[in-house]
Amino acid sequence: MTNNTLFDVQQEQQESTHTNKPLIMVVDDNVELLEELENLLTLGGYSVIAVSDGTKVMEEALRKRPDLLLLDLKMSPKSGFQIADEARNSSLLKNIPVIAMTGFFTDKQHFLMMKLCGIKTSILKPFRPLNLITKIEFALGNRLEEYESSDGT
Repeated sequence: MTNNTLFDVQQEQQESTHTNKPLIMVVDDNVELLEELENLLTLGGYSVIAVSDGTKVMEEALRKRPDLLLLDLKMSPKSGFQIADEARNSSLLKNIPVIAMTGFFTDKQHFLMMKLCGIKTSILKPFRPLNLITKIEFALGNRLEEYESSDGT
């Protein structure tokens, strides 16, 4: 007979869930958007870690080892660019795909900065849920047909 505590059982369930579903770490300092994304991705079949404080992302990412990082770029005190660069320079996190979310950084030089920080792709806010799921699936190596709405976006 094992003496598992409730914490041990919950931890085992989380670990077994992680093996069945991709684990997405969502980082945004907008708590309302963060909750919406967490709900969307959970309904989409992913396990989700939601982080609203950019200063805690690396610690959580090193502990949980997500399969993908969905990252807002315009945060304070630590920007998404800084977080992506730290992940890129971490031997344990450098291969995790990063998708940047932004409604602010849309100039050509911003896309160059994203590339230099190891960000593979980005999505402009506001975005359609299916477009986000498609980007996630492509980043994870799963192939879905590109989604186009009736207005072409």
